[in-house]
Amino acid sequence: MTSEHPVVVVDRLGKRFGATPALVDVSFSVQPREIFGLIGPDGAGKTTLFRILATLLVPDAGGATVLGRDVVKELWALRARIGYMPGRFSLYPDLSVEENLRFFASVFGTTIAREHDRIAPIYHQLEPFRTRRASALSGGMKQKLALCCALVHRPEILLLDEPTTGVDAVSRRELWDLLHRLKASGLTIVVSTPYMDEADRCDRVGLIQRGRLLAIDTPWGIIQGFGRALFGVHAADRYRALLALREYPHARTVYPFGATLHYTDSRAADPGLIEREVHDFLASRGLAGVSVAGTSPTVEDSFMELMGTP
Repeated sequence: MTSEHPVVVVDRLGKRFGATPALVDVSFSVQPREIFGLIGPDGAGKTTLFRILATLLVPDAGGATVLGRDVVKELWALRARIGYMPGRFSLYPDLSVEENLRFFASVFGTTIAREHDRIAPIYHQLEPFRTRRASALSGGMKQKLALCCALVHRPEILLLDEPTTGVDAVSRRELWDLLHRLKASGLTIVVSTPYMDEADRCDRVGLIQRGRLLAIDTPWGIIQGFGRALFGVHAADRYRALLALREYPHARTVYPFGATLHYTDSRAADPGLIEREVHDFLASRGLAGVSVAGTSPTVEDSFMELMGTP
């Protein structure tokens, strides 16, 4: 993407909690002014990785640098340059919006007034509630306050661990719009999410599962890597159709996807033939309202493929 030095370099990072591996041989880099998304389900290792990058956890193997500084050996030189927003709301619930923001500004030797231009795009939405306790804010407003507190000291990089989890769809969209405005101002952003549809809001993504990176690419590159015909199957009784297709001798994968089923066939046959035969098989099982048609894969389909879903 750029000839500049990477802002984040992760090299064969490993971390265990007892007998449980949280990260296994993880390597990637993040370029300046990039939104890099780490995408995976709960328990995939995202929070462990973010805590290491934020200098809050020491890896067992490998290493990482952020802004050219080692996250273990140079943590004190690094912390003031990072804006970190943990996945769980961690501000002071009994303090007001303004008191929380004033406190975090003071920790870094600055003030709300001095940094107002940096936080203004977010803070203007919070100002009407500046005297309200943080515990009384909605989920979306809590996330915006946390983002303000992470930005108030003018960090050079933002580490956002699942910033949209638990908030409504409108707040999710608003938060991503804010992130793109921050990127346009020159900020590098590393963000994690369990929502596959948010991959399209990132410049590049890393798909992670059980502590291992499955793929790193642009969202379009991830989709292009799917590499086989995909079919959308509709039926009046989706659950019965799912059970039936799992018994179909040519089924390779079948899984629920919204109101439909996504299906791949084990044969390299003509797509039209597959559509007809799958339709006839389901009809022979007494299913009504059956339709089968080719469909375009998504990042979620590619994730399922990389996981080797049966």
